[in-house]
This record gives sequence, structure tokens and C-alpha cells, in this order.
Amino acid sequence: MNKRILSGMRPTGSLHLGHLAGALENWIKLQKEYDCFFMVADWHALMGEYEAPENISDYAIDNVIDWLAAGIDPEKSTIFIQSQVPEHLELHMIFSCFTPLGLLERCPTYKEQLREVKTRDLHTYGFLGYPVLQAADIMLYKADAVPVGEDQLPHLELTREIGRRFNLLYKTKVLPEPKAILTKHPRLLGLDNRKMSKSYNNAINISDSDGVIMKKVSSMITDPKRIKLADQGHPDICNVYSYYEIFAPEKKDEVRDWCENAKLGCTECKKRLAAAILDYLKPVQLKRNELLQDTSVVRKILDNGRQKAREAAANTMADVRRAMKI
Repeated sequence: MNKRILSGMRPTGSLHLGHLAGALENWIKLQKEYDCFFMVADWHALMGEYEAPENISDYAIDNVIDWLAAGIDPEKSTIFIQSQVPEHLELHMIFSCFTPLGLLERCPTYKEQLREVKTRDLHTYGFLGYPVLQAADIMLYKADAVPVGEDQLPHLELTREIGRRFNLLYKTKVLPEPKAILTKHPRLLGLDNRKMSKSYNNAINISDSDGVIMKKVSSMITDPKRIKLADQGHPDICNVYSYYEIFAPEKKDEVRDWCENAKLGCTECKKRLAAAILDYLKPVQLKRNELLQDTSVVRKILDNGRQKAREAAANTMADVRRAMKI
């Protein structure tokens, strides 16, 4: 039997190139090696979007369409919506009883979000407990591994710590210590050189039209040391060059030559990058448009996934209750 992984995404908006390069391409490869559970993390979305949650359900379907268009195969992977498996909240409650506040308050991702996100109030009990629910998600399926970006490593270590505390407290070995599977491209910067994020409004979406993508790429920050066309560039510090490495790797040597030897201006370089991204996205967008014609197919996939997820979750909760003698 293959080892198991659990991973998920929050349905808070359209998926962007960071999701595609940083997560989905990795998920597609992992389908061949692991028993994969891929989760629409709508409870996690609610923790940040509680003031205006009305779009979460629509984004959930839209995000899954992108997953399927990119190559996630429902015959190989279990695709489900978190809130449709009530055991997530049950295990979250149990973990909350013995997780120290200090562990959560020191989490670097939590502190970063409080500092960076100004459009909504995240000083809440729910948002502080985000990693505890994440631990419940992972442990509920007894995942052997979790594909993550570098920024999520502290959360995964917190998950392992919660699992160790449970096993020690109840003198059991029910919960595993999942390892991290880092993606090849763990972090894709956005148009403004910050982490690409829906929260920062600096993303190129998978569903963006050709015109929108070209406009967004034209606004990208380039090499700050290259002021005039005749100036030599420094591709290793240029965000535009990092996109070529991911979306047109066959051109990266040529692009390095353009840049370092001032053969091409940044404006033209970005135009060519936009064309490369459009070529890269074309098959994904064609499949996406096909799925949009009949979303009942997507809903059936999610219903089948819910049944599989609930079966696995129920088995884990039976083990948890047995260990706790409740």
C-alpha cells in the first residue's frame, strides 16, 4: 500500500501561478507515488474571510476546476471539501485542549499575516488556532508526508509536536510524525516582489485572460540596478528572470545573455515572458473552459471524495477515542 499525503488550499479567490508552480505541479507528480488526499480548506478560508464568507462556496468549485484542469486525477486522488467531513472539527477540538498558547503565538506565519494583512481583523481566537486545525487535517488521514512550501515548515513542525503530545499524553502511537515534501519552486514572488498572494493583490491568476496577463506582466518590477537600456542587467536578482526559469526554462540561457549584455530592454523582455506564460497556460485554460460547461461533473467528483474522506476520518477518530478512553 502506498504511503499517504494530505494537502489543501483555501478557497479565498482565484488560483494563481504560485499555486500552479508551487503546489499543483508537485501534486500531479505525487499522484504516481502516494495515496493522495487533496482538500478544499474552506474552514481555513472562513478563519480569514468570516466577515464576507458568501463567495467561499463558489471559489471552492472554481479552485477544484483549476486542480482538474492542471492534471489532478480523481481516479488516483481523493478530492474533497473540508467542511463536509465533520471529523476535522472534532479532532481540532481535542487538539485545542492541550495545545499551549505560546506555540501558536510564536508561529512566524501567524505573525507575518498580522503584520501584512490590513484589510481585515485577524486578531481572533480562530485565526490564532489555524495551525491546530491544520494539524487535525493532517492527522485525521494519518498522512505520512505533506507537500509544503518553506513558509509552512513551522506549521508542520507544530503538527508533529501536537501529535507527539497526544501520543505521550494518552500513551499511544496512534498519530504519525509526517515529513515535509518541499516543492521544486516553493515560493513564486508576485508582481511587486512580495510573496504572490491573493491577499496582496499581486498575482497572475490561472483564469486570467490573455490581455490581463500581458498587462500584469508588463507591470512587474525588474532589476532595480538596470536604469537605462545600455546598462548591463543582473538576472539573478530580477523577478522576471525567475519566471523564465519556471515557465520557459528552455529560454533562460538566452534571456541571461540578453540581460547581462544589454541586448534587450526590460519592456521587451516582459512582453516575451507574457507570451511564454500564455503558451504554458493554454492547455490548462482549455481544459478549464471545458469543465466550466458542466460543473455537475465536478460536484460528483467532490461527492465521491467526501465519502472516501469520511471513511478514512471515521477510522482515525475511532482510534483516537479508543486511545483517550472516551
